[in-house]
Amino acid sequence: MEELTEVQIRGSFVNCAPDEASRLFVPSGLGYAPWDELDYFGWSDPKSPGRYFLVYWRGDGPAGIVLRRADRLASRTQIHLCSFCHTSQPANDVALFAAPLAGEAGRNGSTVGTYICAELICSAHVRLQPLAVPIQPYPSTVMRANRARLLERVDRFVADIERPR
Repeated sequence: MEELTEVQIRGSFVNCAPDEASRLFVPSGLGYAPWDELDYFGWSDPKSPGRYFLVYWRGDGPAGIVLRRADRLASRTQIHLCSFCHTSQPANDVALFAAPLAGEAGRNGSTVGTYICAELICSAHVRLQPLAVPIQPYPSTVMRANRARLLERVDRFVADIERPR
């Protein structure tokens, strides 16, 4: 992922007004983020539990969304699937996230939701080296494909948020 500045991040949000984006929490130290190890940049708001943000490169520029994470009360014995990275994990490591829709629908309270890694760490999961097996492609080929599919799924979710209602 290309490095982002605070100005780029604030200007990227598709599901909040520019004045709201100007007040959102953006972590300091962006210059130290591991950009080359990320497929998207995700973080939480320390002053607002359950509020998260995700920004990724779409085409020539960044696109960002505001998310709300539901409280997790799942059984520890259940396994859930992240809809972005498609990794199976203990239920407490995957959470339902809801995002306000863009425009009038979002201002009226309409949302769309999906299950995502609870701490937005999909980039780490798709970079795990698979075991080398003679009948499988090279591990690096598998990782590249997993990363591409992750971004396709993020892009579809963001497109769903932006779709006119």
